[in-house]
Amino acid sequence: MSGPSPSPGKRGFESDLELALRLADSADVITRGSFRSVTLAVETKADRTPVSEADRAVEARLRSVLAVERPGDCIVGEEYGDTGSGPRRWIVDPIDGTKNFVRNIPAWATLIALEVQGAVDVGVVSAPALGRRWWASRGAGAFVADLPGGAARRISVSAVSRLADAHVSGSALSSWQDWGGPECYVRLARNCYADRSFGDFWSHMLVAEGAVDIGIDPVASVWDLAALEVIVEEAGGTFTDLRGRRGVSGGSAISTNGRLHKDALGALALGAL
Repeated sequence: MSGPSPSPGKRGFESDLELALRLADSADVITRGSFRSVTLAVETKADRTPVSEADRAVEARLRSVLAVERPGDCIVGEEYGDTGSGPRRWIVDPIDGTKNFVRNIPAWATLIALEVQGAVDVGVVSAPALGRRWWASRGAGAFVADLPGGAARRISVSAVSRLADAHVSGSALSSWQDWGGPECYVRLARNCYADRSFGDFWSHMLVAEGAVDIGIDPVASVWDLAALEVIVEEAGGTFTDLRGRRGVSGGSAISTNGRLHKDALGALALGAL
């Protein structure tokens, strides 16, 4: 394994975390080789989002490894859907941030998670163009390392306790159309010290590191969120959908340092929608 080595994990998840990190290594080889390629093939899906040949190649590679390493496990991925049934499910987003990837913007990552009996217990987020990888397993803490080959460092959320002192990172304002429009996010941002739009996985990983206090995605799928949830929670944060419900199937996400969660949801004022 060329990437960082996992720290000791909760009993039962060590081998799964090690496998997830090896899967991330394999994904990084493909994505690094395709990023900024002038011959990269890109198509537009029915929902008007882009998909590149690298997205498909990464997911196909991860599925082939899992078929050998974990033949009894289920897999769900953004490009090839669901396969199998049972209590263990690998959840894969081959490239989170494909819009960035195809425009040569380095903020994209491969997301890999393992859900066991409905709870996400392992998560890896690998962003080779940013030179960063984050990971966690349930009960063992969250970590980050610089790529390639950096030492693992344990991470934790911030201690900020007032919205007036908080940094918030959101997504595209156009993605708020199902939540009453961008005014909801603007209302929260006005209550905070500073707002940024790192977007996608990065907002939530910055929350896990304590660099940002609130991260928000108003529209997201399970493969966008599963790996993020366990990393944020193992870093001491809170991760829910915009209704305040825990889990990764709610179609949206807000991560915070925990101290700010109730106030952040209140500032969005989505209860009447």
